[in-house]
Amino acid sequence: MLDIFLDAVIDTLKLIPFLFIAFLIIEFTEHKLNNKKIVSKSGRLGPIIGSLLGIFPQCGFSVLATNLYITRIISLGTLIAVYLSTSDEMLPIMIAQKADIKDILCLLLIKFIVGIVFGFIIDLLITKRDKVNYEICKHDHCDCNHSFINSAIKHTFKTSLFIFAFTLFINFIFSYGGEGYLKHIFSKNNWFTPFISGLIGLIPNCGSSILITELYLNNLLPLGPTISGLLTGSGVALLVLFKSNPNLKENIKIITILYGIGVFVGILFEIFKIV
Repeated sequence: MLDIFLDAVIDTLKLIPFLFIAFLIIEFTEHKLNNKKIVSKSGRLGPIIGSLLGIFPQCGFSVLATNLYITRIISLGTLIAVYLSTSDEMLPIMIAQKADIKDILCLLLIKFIVGIVFGFIIDLLITKRDKVNYEICKHDHCDCNHSFINSAIKHTFKTSLFIFAFTLFINFIFSYGGEGYLKHIFSKNNWFTPFISGLIGLIPNCGSSILITELYLNNLLPLGPTISGLLTGSGVALLVLFKSNPNLKENIKIITILYGIGVFVGILFEIFKIV
């Protein structure tokens, strides 16, 4: 139980710098800049930048991107690009397991390219901007006008507590039978596996990316389902999305898009054996 608690603490502490930076940027743009001007000029190269940042280990950039999207500083395509390319714990696990460098680069390149391609497609198809000018400060009723730093600390603290509580819960499930049950499900590989792997990837916890990566490295999960799970896995970013974004329909739409892309690409790799 102590290990579960410590893991939750460590996972939360890793995200605090990204949360703090995100909230500083958000509050500065909410109160000092013209949001309409930012929205009109952002997003053109966003999917490329977002996909590049996403491949860095951990889920810090996906958390940061989530908060920036909620306040419409970045586009939906950029957000999805970050989610799709986010490697979370995949890269550290593969390095620790001394995986072939070709396998590592292959998975990173797939996630990077998929993020860019679908990020641009989404921005092209969804050209209408959300007119709702949602502001995190107004939602949390904090006095941002007196101190941006104090307000950013307050937002970071609240969100971190929320993440810690949920991470502790998920770690408990994984540690007491959850991981073994999932491995049993994946051992029965069939055409439905990419759908299951994609759902596992949506779990807002680093445990999902660890599980999928380990199964792949031990030849228990084919490339197609592996890609599905790693594409939908964005760490705790989805948790932050539901915590901070009051638009439930939009949150469900984002998850649906992310899941659909992950399963679709995974099935393509499985059918055509692209790699």
